Amino acid sequence: MTSAAPVPTSLLRPALNTAHAAARVSVLPPTNKAHLGNLEHLFRNRGALESAAAPPVQPVVRRRRQAPLLRLPSFLKRARADVAASIAAQEEQVDLSPRLFQPVPPDGPSPRGDIAAAWQRLHGSDGWRGLLDPLHPDLRREIVRYGEFVDAAYGAFLARPDAAPGDADAVRVPLQDPGYRVTAPLFATSSVGLPSLLALAAPCAAQRTSLVGYVAVCENQDEVRRMGRRDIVIALRGTCTVLEWAENVRAGLVPAPSTGDASDPKVECGFWNLYKTAGDGSPSLSEMVVSEVRRLLKKYEGEEVSITVTGHSLGAALAVLIADELAGDGGAPTPVAVFSFGGPRVGNRAFAERVEARGARVLRVVNAHDVVPHLPPRPGGRWYADVGRELRLDSRASPYLRPDADAGCCHDLEAYIHLVDGFLGSHCPFRANAKRSILRLLKNQGANVKQLYISKAVDMRVRLDAVDMPGSPLGRLGAPPSTVLECVH
Repeated sequence: MTSAAPVPTSLLRPALNTAHAAARVSVLPPTNKAHLGNLEHLFRNRGALESAAAPPVQPVVRRRRQAPLLRLPSFLKRARADVAASIAAQEEQVDLSPRLFQPVPPDGPSPRGDIAAAWQRLHGSDGWRGLLDPLHPDLRREIVRYGEFVDAAYGAFLARPDAAPGDADAVRVPLQDPGYRVTAPLFATSSVGLPSLLALAAPCAAQRTSLVGYVAVCENQDEVRRMGRRDIVIALRGTCTVLEWAENVRAGLVPAPSTGDASDPKVECGFWNLYKTAGDGSPSLSEMVVSEVRRLLKKYEGEEVSITVTGHSLGAALAVLIADELAGDGGAPTPVAVFSFGGPRVGNRAFAERVEARGARVLRVVNAHDVVPHLPPRPGGRWYADVGRELRLDSRASPYLRPDADAGCCHDLEAYIHLVDGFLGSHCPFRANAKRSILRLLKNQGANVKQLYISKAVDMRVRLDAVDMPGSPLGRLGAPPSTVLECVH
């Protein structure tokens, strides 16, 4: 029996009459078709508008307010307020108040607070940790004050450039701090001399021994109580004579021996010669300093005493040599601190480590655009090394100095003191309430002061040649004649 063949599915479906289907579609009224199309279009557009208009839902995160882990010290709060005031002042207008053109502000100098409890920190007992950036107000006043001691050393030399150790009693130091008294002038002797013909033509330039600084001590009892100790200051000027320039360029390293040295400390040849060379019938600078400091320590034995060495340029290098010797002296452990301005490098890494190991604290005040602190060069970090901590300033941050100030201005002592007085911290504007007069800048570095302030000084009929100020020889002797404002009252 044979099975029947499967029936195709197409045969099981009823035949579709295409004409009849077309008739069924056409029975829908055209109005209904349009209505359905409009509804579909409406719903499609409404969904798109709602999705575009509805903002994304953000989860609500509630955070607990935590108490600060560390409260800001009061001086940091004051520094933050000073920064805000400085920004507001610079945004409002340029400061052309008459106080900037007066030797002493109308309301007096910045008040000196009682630092008896904090003087050791201000002198670097902990490496000035937390005091440099932002700059602590008390430390700022101390740095400016020691800069003025160096300014007085320049003034003493410019008044008597031919002074010799034999007529030391005739040396007059124009101290700006009446609480201190000069106890001894200091002289440095060059190890080189001019050729005979040049010496005959310029006898002043041939003088090998010159007044380079002085030793002073605080004798005002009120000031001693305010500072918390009796302060001995050793202030040293920068290069002023031809023979000192000749020593500066002798950049080779020579041994700086000392008892018990396991390493090989070396210092720059010219600095070492000026420090250790004795004159004709006069001791070396090293012997003068050590003998006078020992005398004063014996005189004030039993009191709390500090030794502060400060200098500019060449004087900054000599200040490090003095601090190294005084800190390594076998006497009582008297704190020794150095405040240097625009100082060059002094010795190698072994010498820098010896200075710090002996406990001498060195704070180097450096202008970022001053070339002297980068000398002598140290290719690949060899040969020379920096000593101590650095306070880096920027002459372009001053609203009074031209941004293209020349090398002499960037190294000028008064410019350094001006920058310290206005420094708040790195990346901060110049201090709006700085009180230091700009008369010294106008006199020493008139070509580098913005024309706006020169014009204001002319309008006020300021006579700069009548202003009594020691000043830096780089500014006094190097400024062009046009920088001196010939104004009369």
